[in-house]
Amino acid sequence: MGRRRWGSVDLAMKGRPLSTVHCRQWVGVLASPIGNRGVRYGKHQWTAFLLIMTTLFLLSKVTDLSAQDADNHYNATLKETLERIETTFHVTLHYDGKLVDGKELDYAFWRIRQGDLDNSLTAVLAPFDLTYYQEDEDTYSIKPFQYHKKSISIAKEELAFFETLYATKMAWEDRKSQLRQCMIEALGLLALPEKPSSAPIITKKRKYKGYTVENVALEVLSGVYTTGSVYKPRPLKDNHPIIIMPNGHFGQGRYRESEQIRAATLAKMGAVVVTYDLFAWGESQLQFASEDHRLSAAHTIQTWNGLQWIDYLSALKETDPQRVGITGGSGGGSQTMLLTAIDDRIKVAVPTVMVSSHFSGGCPCESGKPIHLCAGGTNNAEIAAMAAPRPMLVISDGGDWTHTVPELEFPFIQRTYGFYGEKDKVTNAHFPSEGHDYKYSKRQAMYPFMAKYLDLDIDKLKDDEGYIDESGVTIEDENALKVFGENGDGLPENAIKGKDALFNVME
Repeated sequence: MGRRRWGSVDLAMKGRPLSTVHCRQWVGVLASPIGNRGVRYGKHQWTAFLLIMTTLFLLSKVTDLSAQDADNHYNATLKETLERIETTFHVTLHYDGKLVDGKELDYAFWRIRQGDLDNSLTAVLAPFDLTYYQEDEDTYSIKPFQYHKKSISIAKEELAFFETLYATKMAWEDRKSQLRQCMIEALGLLALPEKPSSAPIITKKRKYKGYTVENVALEVLSGVYTTGSVYKPRPLKDNHPIIIMPNGHFGQGRYRESEQIRAATLAKMGAVVVTYDLFAWGESQLQFASEDHRLSAAHTIQTWNGLQWIDYLSALKETDPQRVGITGGSGGGSQTMLLTAIDDRIKVAVPTVMVSSHFSGGCPCESGKPIHLCAGGTNNAEIAAMAAPRPMLVISDGGDWTHTVPELEFPFIQRTYGFYGEKDKVTNAHFPSEGHDYKYSKRQAMYPFMAKYLDLDIDKLKDDEGYIDESGVTIEDENALKVFGENGDGLPENAIKGKDALFNVME
């Protein structure tokens, strides 16, 4: 190849590849101030300059292969290997430098598979207990391995694999039966001692327009109490449907304003509703330290609590045990899916901001017990599908791990409902511009769904635009919602305290 001339600059190619030195010479020439060489550079010269700068960047991202051979086991630093992946696949990897500093990998570049980014990242990161998550089409984040998270691409593969396991109602029912039995065993529910026969502790009833509130404590294990507030319609009649509302990890727990509004509004429609504390949250902290909420036992106790609340409310003379609904957000959404999966008494479910195939809950109270390892492995999308063919509304948003629901999880769940010819019984209310909460818009989606399938009187609360009027709810002070009093003085004498005492009771 001969000489090519741009402006007054010559580059002798002579059949040789463009080297870094050549590039730097070009940069020095092209980047020199106009007039330095008496030449003004035009469009072609600046195009060449940009091309060279790009080449320089790529060269700086790729390790010199001459240093790679079998004598040193093709060793490279993890940082160099990740840079090569970025260049090979034209992606951006975000990570804390501390995660890669000082880490080296044998046969590093051999682990990169052309055309297979997922397997390449897995092969490179797994030896260091690191993993990756796709943020958008061309951007990935690298973080320490988190057992409750997986990449969206892996979740897609997992759901596709699940679909190969069952293509008929009979095959699905078999899979569901295996999952249910395993989940109950994994939680240790069958191994728990019998529930005590003690009477519930009930506080004075407060009366408001259209509903009442009373605080209730149930002894679920010897010396272990679950606490909540029960909202009932006023006037109280017979055969009211039941709605249990497991609490999530939102500030103020069951005392927060939005929780009270949701419970009271459903009670005004005609449901008997309970909203109850998480384990080692709220009044449960009279018995257990807040850090005990991070115990895997929290997963078992919270599930057990939900089952006991269904028992309690179903035994009331004013309720209809054939019409039981459940809804909760975040960690309460995890409990909504789980309780619906294992208890057929639940007829209507509204899991909120929690259904995800790539996130199973970051708290041990959601994934502390190995329910997601059942039947060879499962995820929350498949667990949610276990509600079929019972009516279920999946509420999702664009600001958390449920952002993929409309395109990924919902079609998978709807397919399962199709085995029963009941695709219309499951629906998705997605709020792409909203975040992780159970606020007004999400409640407005939930109310008509619950009303439709639990036969609630929703019309009396509709405003002129067809929305549910929540303005008639009285927001109570936190202390008014406590069973055992402001300072916990009413805690029963037999109440145990501490995780060691709990473990003894659970044995």
